[in-house]
Amino acid sequence: MKTGGQLIVDALAANGVKRVACVPGESYLAVLDALHDTNIDVVVCRQEGGAAMMADCWGRLTGEPGICMVTRGPGATNASAGLHIARQDSIPMILFIGQVQRDAREREAFQEVEYRRAFTEVAKWVAEIDDARRIPEFITRAFAVATSGRPGPVVLALPEDMLTDEVETVEAKPYMPVEAHPGRRQVEELAGLLEKAERPIVILGGTRWSQESVKGITAFAERWSLPVSCSFRRQMLFDHQHPNYAGDSGIGINPALGKEIREADLVVLLGGRYSEMPSSTYSLMQSPYPAQKLVHVYPDPSELGRVYRPDLAICAAPEDFVAALDGLAPKTAPRWTARTAALHESYLKWSTPPMEGPGAVQMGPIMAWLEENTPDDTIFTNGAGNYATWVHRFHRFRRFGTQAAPTSGSMGYGLPAAVAAKQLQPEREVICFAGDGCFMMHGQEFATAVRYKLPIITVVVNNGIYGTIRMHQEREYPGRVSATDLTNPDFAALAVAYGGHGETVEKTEDFAAAFLRARASGKPSIIEVKLDPEAITPTRTLSDIRGGK
Repeated sequence: MKTGGQLIVDALAANGVKRVACVPGESYLAVLDALHDTNIDVVVCRQEGGAAMMADCWGRLTGEPGICMVTRGPGATNASAGLHIARQDSIPMILFIGQVQRDAREREAFQEVEYRRAFTEVAKWVAEIDDARRIPEFITRAFAVATSGRPGPVVLALPEDMLTDEVETVEAKPYMPVEAHPGRRQVEELAGLLEKAERPIVILGGTRWSQESVKGITAFAERWSLPVSCSFRRQMLFDHQHPNYAGDSGIGINPALGKEIREADLVVLLGGRYSEMPSSTYSLMQSPYPAQKLVHVYPDPSELGRVYRPDLAICAAPEDFVAALDGLAPKTAPRWTARTAALHESYLKWSTPPMEGPGAVQMGPIMAWLEENTPDDTIFTNGAGNYATWVHRFHRFRRFGTQAAPTSGSMGYGLPAAVAAKQLQPEREVICFAGDGCFMMHGQEFATAVRYKLPIITVVVNNGIYGTIRMHQEREYPGRVSATDLTNPDFAALAVAYGGHGETVEKTEDFAAAFLRARASGKPSIIEVKLDPEAITPTRTLSDIRGGK
């Protein structure tokens, strides 16, 4: 006989869970009590949104579901920001929510929410466990749903009284992954399309990748001399210094790369959905019928043909598809070798940061210094905002597993993600980039970094405005500033108040020493970089935008 709470924890352990992120609540005390006597680490967070984003990052970097536990009502709705990120970014995650007792349902009891109605749009599966004897069944299914096909978040609601029921049931077993493999005929058809092509390009995206599959797609690109692009915030899927790398397909795409994608006669889209942001609002490939021949490889059949009608649809995860390419080589020398080299050269120029701009702090030299003074395996995290362009355009990712950023464009993600990444990879440097607006969304998780002694380095790019919104505002309503100015704390002092290390950079030349002091402190650190709001993008000022330039 075991309680529902103990059965939850047993099922998590059976599925290899090593840690959970939570904000505690009385609605699931029985689970917290059962966790007391296990080897599963419980990471106590300061807000449910941050906890859910940490779980997302674990799922993003490992491919296994990140686990988050929150209480009912406000706790659950706070966590919905992380749930939305995991859904749009195709990240495996399981969110456990404490629920009101069963005999109070449908009375609008204290903090009651019907989660199957509330979260169906932002989760792959939402369920409530009413019978403790079925806990092993529900959790095994939750892991399978979260990881199969297009990965995503699952929500399980846990009535408080169900968790204290003592029942006898089956022992939980680990889930079995579900895979779809490409057929031999499909691989042969792909080879035929490549043999006939004149201007092919490969675009990598999505999830369910591994170090081995990244290595395999690199070897395939080398054999065929193919130019390779990574979609928005999936840059870690290909070495940016590799001669076949053509740049990222996303917001602010290199115009030369955008032209090549539009004029390609064959696009091999591997692993990604190529949604609005990567496709430059569906302008690089027209929906529903692209001008280019399209080979779309994706692990979920419901996505194949949903937005773009492919000429060849292959239902497979990247790892299985790349394995099927092993040994596939062109019959004759590729005709596009010079084009591939030209695209890489264009990328190198595009990703070289500008050294000048308005104000006393120049982000270009800062990014150049970071490129020279951080290891190739450094993990970069960020949320959303114009500041993120400095990372996505000018940092040259070299290795798989070094990027955690939301394709959904959600603010506040960077700091919780950095905490999670450092817990996963304590031996690696973890750098979070955040704007002042972005940081304040989930900046309280800096306290979590301090509690667990995680020496992350957070670079807060402070320009005193909601920069992306101001940029659009100045373009659409020039000179009419409304609701985009901010009043911020002293971020360096805030870091010290939390128990971390703080630095303030007001001149470009001060950044290097500040970063080295932060690194040497061995503490979670915040480096506040005071950027002139005129420096709204790497190449344009607010005045330029206001003036229509």
